Amino acid sequence: MAYTWVFFTYFVEALLRLAPILGLLVTLIVINGMLIGRIEGWRRTDALYHAFINATTVGYGDFRPSSTPGKILSVLNAFMGLLFTGIFVGTGVYSVEKSFDILQ
Repeated sequence: MAYTWVFFTYFVEALLRLAPILGLLVTLIVINGMLIGRIEGWRRTDALYHAFINATTVGYGDFRPSSTPGKILSVLNAFMGLLFTGIFVGTGVYSVEKSFDILQ
C-alpha cells in the first residue's frame, strides 16, 4: 500500500511540473485536428475524434484524410501524440524509480 501511495505522489508531482508541455501538446493536437477537419470538410466533433484517435495511434480508420495536406497534418498529429504518450511513460518510469529509492 505504501508503495502505491509514494508512486502516485511522485507521478502527480511530475505531471504537474510537466503540465505546460502537456497542455501545449493537447492544444496543438486540437488545433491541428480542427485544421484537418476543415480541410476534409468534417464536423467539429468528427475532427476532434479523428485528432485524438490519430494522436493515440489507435487509428480505427472510420475517418481518414483524403487530401495531401490532410494526410501530412495527420502524420504531424500522430507525432505529437507520440510525444504526449512518451511524456506519460517517462513520468511513470521516473515515479517507479523514485518510489523504490524511497522505500529501500
